[in-house]
Amino acid sequence: MRGRGDARSSRALPVSWRPATWHPRLDMGRLSLSRSSTSHRNLPHLLLFFLFVGPFNCLASYSRATELLYSLNEGLPAGVLIGSLAEDLRLVHGAGRQDPQSQPPEHSGAERNPPLSFSLASQGLSGQYVILDNRSGELHTSAQEIDREALCLEGGGGAAWRSSISISSSPSADSCLLLLDVLVLPQEYFRFVKVKIAIRDINDNAPQFPVSEISVWVPENAPVNTRLAIEHPAMDRDTGTNGVQTYRLLDYHCMFTLDVEENENGERTPYLIVMGLLDRETQDQYVSIIIAEDGGSPPLLGSATLTIGISDINDNCPLFTDSQINATVYGNATVGTPIAAVQAVDRDLGNNAQVTYSYSQKVPQVSKDLFHLDENTGVIKLFSKIGGSVLQTHKLTILANGPGCIPAMITALVTIIKVIFRPPEIVPRYIANEIDGIVYLKELEPVKTPIAFFTIRDPEGKYKVNCYLDGEGPFRLSPYKPYSNEYLLETTKPMDYELQQFYEIAVVAWNSEGFHVKKMIKVQLLDDNDNAPIFLQPLVELTIEENNSPNAFLTKLDATDADSGERGQVSYFLGPDAPSYFSLDSVTGVLTVSTQLDREEKEKYKYTVRAVDSGKPPKESVATVAITVLDKNDNSPRFINKDFSFFVPENFPGYGEIGIISVTDADAGQNGWVALSVVNQSDIFVIDTGKGMLRAKVSLDREQQSSYTLWVEAVDGGEPPLSSTTKITILLLDINDNPPLVLFPQSNMSYLLVLPSTLPGSPVTEVYAIDKDTGMNAVIAYSIIGRRGPRPESFRIDPKTGNITLEEALLQTDYGLHRLLVKVSDHGYPEPLHSTVMVNLFVNDTVSNESYIESLLRKEPEINIEEKEPQISIEPTHRKVEPVSCMPTLVALSVISLGSITLVTGMGIYICLRGKRHHREDENLEVQIPLKGKIDLHMRERKPMDIFNI
Repeated sequence: MRGRGDARSSRALPVSWRPATWHPRLDMGRLSLSRSSTSHRNLPHLLLFFLFVGPFNCLASYSRATELLYSLNEGLPAGVLIGSLAEDLRLVHGAGRQDPQSQPPEHSGAERNPPLSFSLASQGLSGQYVILDNRSGELHTSAQEIDREALCLEGGGGAAWRSSISISSSPSADSCLLLLDVLVLPQEYFRFVKVKIAIRDINDNAPQFPVSEISVWVPENAPVNTRLAIEHPAMDRDTGTNGVQTYRLLDYHCMFTLDVEENENGERTPYLIVMGLLDRETQDQYVSIIIAEDGGSPPLLGSATLTIGISDINDNCPLFTDSQINATVYGNATVGTPIAAVQAVDRDLGNNAQVTYSYSQKVPQVSKDLFHLDENTGVIKLFSKIGGSVLQTHKLTILANGPGCIPAMITALVTIIKVIFRPPEIVPRYIANEIDGIVYLKELEPVKTPIAFFTIRDPEGKYKVNCYLDGEGPFRLSPYKPYSNEYLLETTKPMDYELQQFYEIAVVAWNSEGFHVKKMIKVQLLDDNDNAPIFLQPLVELTIEENNSPNAFLTKLDATDADSGERGQVSYFLGPDAPSYFSLDSVTGVLTVSTQLDREEKEKYKYTVRAVDSGKPPKESVATVAITVLDKNDNSPRFINKDFSFFVPENFPGYGEIGIISVTDADAGQNGWVALSVVNQSDIFVIDTGKGMLRAKVSLDREQQSSYTLWVEAVDGGEPPLSSTTKITILLLDINDNPPLVLFPQSNMSYLLVLPSTLPGSPVTEVYAIDKDTGMNAVIAYSIIGRRGPRPESFRIDPKTGNITLEEALLQTDYGLHRLLVKVSDHGYPEPLHSTVMVNLFVNDTVSNESYIESLLRKEPEINIEEKEPQISIEPTHRKVEPVSCMPTLVALSVISLGSITLVTGMGIYICLRGKRHHREDENLEVQIPLKGKIDLHMRERKPMDIFNI
């Protein structure tokens, strides 16, 4: 099949179940059918098929099952053509050989009657990833992207996804199939089509090691070419060549290399190969980076830290640095006196480095009885008193023994110095606690704490003996009176364990013959809990961005305690003023916050933390933690109102102040800086970014447009910026800037014939005018301010409707032209506007001489102007209402609107309701044109009307 888009679909010929045997053959990416000899292994498939399609055989004689196979890459966008079922099933003209049971080839699928219909048998998971055109049968990818690894390797596809069967003629064993059941209708062309879509893998996943650090241990005696499997190979969700292909090290240290072995399942395991001789004592560890690379184009990489540890073997034996040591001992030395010490070194570790000491068999038993050798420390001590017949020189051969080693040997040559005169004796009697020659004192013991009494004497009683204290430290040796040979050793000042823990002093006695005797005294101080923990920083200042992740790390508190042991172990605790969502690890001192912090809720936190030691009683110190939450741009600008309404009088000057748009942003700094702009109608309105003042660029005319609806956008200065919009309604308040416009009569030269037989009270004509203003500015009143004629007072005008009626019966003397000057006035504030029109009434039986009438009309009438203003009352529900002056109210509303939107809205609703009520009650004032029929019968238009504005 020809390729379609990136799907690279393969032509899939129909696979029909027939009595003859068949087998699929995959050839050059095309799945076709070929007949072959009878195969017994297909019989079960035939039986299952007939069981499945049996019900359909009852529906149509042409029913059959067909199987199509397509393939496409994973991750394709929506709309990629996978294949055309109509063409591949050969149901349309031009698709090759026609199915014997299908429509004849001269009819295409579009010409079939009824036309073909394609539909999915069920809308399961598979149907989410493809779109089937019901008419053309074309199969496309849907907007739901196919992820092969998620759906096949992880089992996310459910029953709709399966691995293909493992036979040579099937797709590869790691392929992923999408199964669709398609029904082809109508009944006479019925097909039950099984569509298999093989999802091909693309290299969209990099290799990944299961752990970030891998440790491999190699014995130091491992021979060259030793192979060690790396137990944590990299995993790649892709398959085939897109999976892991090879491994390498970033640094081989000239000691190692990598090899990759593939098992029968295709899994590749890296092996570390030793290429050189290892010696733990020279280098005990090698660190490198192991890199896994897949076979994609381009290849993707994954890495982990590989630590190669060299394990110790017992390849070193104890060694002495010297072959012989010399030591001397006086013949009168006391038992237990240390004489010498030997030490051998083994470079191995642990049990491999354990050394024990022993005498060689060459050492005489006499020497062994006289000198004791500690098998663990190698210290030689005098074991018994030296007699007069003891040899002067002793050669002690000492062996250092290690596991599996030939003993190392050293010779200790001990010479005994015979004493002719007995030296002075020093006899200690300890007051303080003494164990094995070590005196233990608590620190902070008071001054003059006694340590021991010393008795100094000459064994022979012949010589005078003196003594003194040798060594540095806060100690003093003084005679203890009244005794002459007793001395007291005591402290001279308080001692501090944290300054010095150990002292070594000596009491030296000598006689007049020059013999010296030294008694070594070791003083070990015992620690007291006399130091409280100390924080390195008494004030810990921290910053953290808001919207942090839960359990975010803040800092690691560190307090030190100069005391030793448990007394110096520090535990950390939060103070009582710390919020509950902060946590402090009592052992490590790691301070975390368990929840997200919001700077807009609280910007600064300040609380105490305690460091407590384990002494008895415990001591503690306190530090202060000050946390500043840094701002993030997580708040959009917010208008103080959902929308704004402003009432502005019309003819408002350009760039005048309409109102302030107040907006806030809870963020700080640049994130809280807000810029305002007009989204629509920016050619008319502009807004000051700093003040939020809304202005109109031009003067506004209510008669042209009574209201404006704007959208104002507020954008903050964050990155990325956040924004919000609000709706602004500007209502223009009417100003009385339009005088009434007279629509009828249309000219001052118009006239109307009035028959003398007209009855009193009959309407004669009307004056009709309109006003472009609104409200009280548009309420019109009519009045006659000038009359001329035989008896013009016979006519009157209704001040509300403008209807002119005959008041009195017409007499013979009333024949002729009656001229009425009508004033049309509005009720505007502060100054009403008006217009005038001349109403000409010709009283006669007929119009016999029009030229005569026209000549009368052309004459300038001498009419005295009456100053009487029209009296009109607006009486809703028959109740007298005083004339309302709108202008002060409207101006007041404009001012109040800036301070209280609610009050302005209420007043506006009130005015609107009142205006509607007046409008309903006084419809005749503005829109009713009575007597139109009669005017049409009698009025004749002669010349354009002149309207005089007085």
